[in-house]
Amino acid sequence: MLQSEPIHSADIIAAAAKVRLVVFDVDGTLTDGCMYYSSNGDDQIAFHARDGYALRTLQRAGLHLAVISGRNSQAVRQRMQDLGIVHVHLGIQQKIPVLQALLEELELLPHQLCYVGDDWIDIPPIELAGLGVAVADAVPAVLAAADLCTTARGGSGAAREVIELILSAQNLAHYFHPHSD
Repeated sequence: MLQSEPIHSADIIAAAAKVRLVVFDVDGTLTDGCMYYSSNGDDQIAFHARDGYALRTLQRAGLHLAVISGRNSQAVRQRMQDLGIVHVHLGIQQKIPVLQALLEELELLPHQLCYVGDDWIDIPPIELAGLGVAVADAVPAVLAAADLCTTARGGSGAAREVIELILSAQNLAHYFHPHSD
């Protein structure tokens, strides 16, 4: 059964149309938040393939992409490298200074930022962003702070949902279908 596309307000679509930088938290947003450790202590986390495709598509469409995570993980570093994501900030407990530096480096304003998160550490960035997004299974305080809540849970298509919204609002959805005319 196909899931119907969420209906968004004119304000959400207008905010999405202005986005030039999309920043994701990782644990609980790009992943399901579960952490697995091998017997030798290596962390193992799962990423959704459709989210990965969407992250690549966002970059092909010419938008900037970054991840900021409170945890420093080699598995995350490797996945972001595989996706070609340049702006990767791990082990960051105070996300606002990193976001402000990114905005300055890219010559953007906060209303051009979309931030996607799931936990308390993500509330200040969500409040700073022109489009602050909480994944469906975010903690209640994050859901309350966000402009938009995804229908998908973290690590289960939430990133894809946000990216589809942004590209659609900017008439760039055709980047999902590179071979269609």
